[in-house]
Amino acid sequence: MNFKGRHMLTLFDYTPEEIQYFLDLGVELKVEYKKNGGHPDRKPLKKSLGMMFEKTSTRTRVSFETGIWELGGQPLFLSFRDTQLVGTGEAPSDTAQVLSRYLGGIMARVYKHKTLTEMAEFATIPVINGLCDLYHPCQILADLQTIEEHKGKLKGLKLVYVGDGNNVAHSLMIGCTKMGMDVSIVCPDDYQPDAEITKKVQVIADKIGTKLEITSDIPAGVKDADVVYTDTWISMGDESQKEIRLKAFKDFTVNKELMAHAKNDAIFLHCLPAHRGYEVTDEVIDSKQSVVFDEAENRKHAQKAVMLALMSD
Repeated sequence: MNFKGRHMLTLFDYTPEEIQYFLDLGVELKVEYKKNGGHPDRKPLKKSLGMMFEKTSTRTRVSFETGIWELGGQPLFLSFRDTQLVGTGEAPSDTAQVLSRYLGGIMARVYKHKTLTEMAEFATIPVINGLCDLYHPCQILADLQTIEEHKGKLKGLKLVYVGDGNNVAHSLMIGCTKMGMDVSIVCPDDYQPDAEITKKVQVIADKIGTKLEITSDIPAGVKDADVVYTDTWISMGDESQKEIRLKAFKDFTVNKELMAHAKNDAIFLHCLPAHRGYEVTDEVIDSKQSVVFDEAENRKHAQKAVMLALMSD
């Protein structure tokens, strides 16, 4: 497939066949890395990736930084506070045009999706969404790779997300639905996913023939789940709402009792960092059902696939 000139802002922009291509390539790259400690038989990706961070990160930075290096490229860390975006309030469009003259790609982890769309509009190199307020596509590619790795397939499975209807929930809805999975979002009524995004995903579900459910009923929503997923209740930027959110989500902890409603062989996912004792208990995240560290590892391999596909000549 030819991805030249494409950005990775949201999985809405990619077909199921294209998503599967990323997953298959991610698996190939993982196998190569496990066998050789790198990719000696591939043409090196001799390009630089500018990694722009408005939000802090552990997994996103380390996985992209090591990933581009292992592909033969060069990582360049750019904190927003060290750029003119913050220093002088330079427009993202101007920054994107300048960086396009220096780099082979831009990965940005930002607060607002609008920042990414403005950069992508004016950039002449790929812009990759490392996280924003609405979407987290690279995380979900790693999640899908992990599910396929442990379940042997995607189509026909049921994924249940328990918690805040946030950027991760949005991208799970999109990615899982496109790959033929049923999706249940179990959340408090006041913390449902964005209505417009939900409508767009429902159109995809109707076309493919899968089920999309938004509910606050924990037993019914989790019933027969093949995959149970959760995320923090308090994302970066929501700290002022901490006490309100803790009260709203107090019954939505993924614990042993909640997991009992899922299938016996269900796996547990969390994009991390986890706040143990809040959205998930130790007995679940440390259990044999938990594959969160495989999931974290796959961030690097899935993102290598994205960089190789989008940035190669």
